Amino acid sequence: MRSYDEYCAIAKSLDVVGDRWTLLIVRELALRGACRYTDVRNGLPGIASNLLAERLRELEHAGVIVREDAPPPIATALFRLTPRGEQLRPVLEDLTRWGIPLMTEQNAGDAVRSHWLASAVELMLTDRQPDASPVTVELQTGDQPIVIETHDGAIRTRLGPAENPDATLAGPPRPILGLMLGLLELAHAEASGVSYQGDPSILDRIGARTVPGAPPS
Repeated sequence: MRSYDEYCAIAKSLDVVGDRWTLLIVRELALRGACRYTDVRNGLPGIASNLLAERLRELEHAGVIVREDAPPPIATALFRLTPRGEQLRPVLEDLTRWGIPLMTEQNAGDAVRSHWLASAVELMLTDRQPDASPVTVELQTGDQPIVIETHDGAIRTRLGPAENPDATLAGPPRPILGLMLGLLELAHAEASGVSYQGDPSILDRIGARTVPGAPPS
């Protein structure tokens, strides 16, 4: 592990989590809980197996993650965040908020995982009618459906299909995310390949806490 050799809290932090892929490993464990090696690797398309093994060893050594044996019948090693690693959750959330405006663009080769999108949606959305009856919206995008549920004024997401959703959005992830965050009107999202079934007023009820600003060009 390389060091910046600076007596600075930011530099010391980056000595631990600043290498390529390291913070994304933390992301996977924060979003998914304890994971097998193969689960972590599947959530990091493009990483070399030997590099992932090296990064996991470094994070273990730094006390950010711990390796433990799973109970039978799994009989394999699981990786999870330590309490020290859990302290990085607010860092990940702030990076999500900061990075949302950058997601107005999607490169052709960008990998997509539904649990990444679900995390961003839950963090960024709010229920504007918390006293109204709960609603469920299913997003059919990414590698799995994403369910958005309102409950007691809060927004919760989970992966998998909804049994009887009040509304369904299907299509590419970029316009769906833009629509949910108030960056696109429904007509513009539909022109970008999104189909919508349900009461359009639901989209007004479930909206962004604040409309993310575009990064400067």
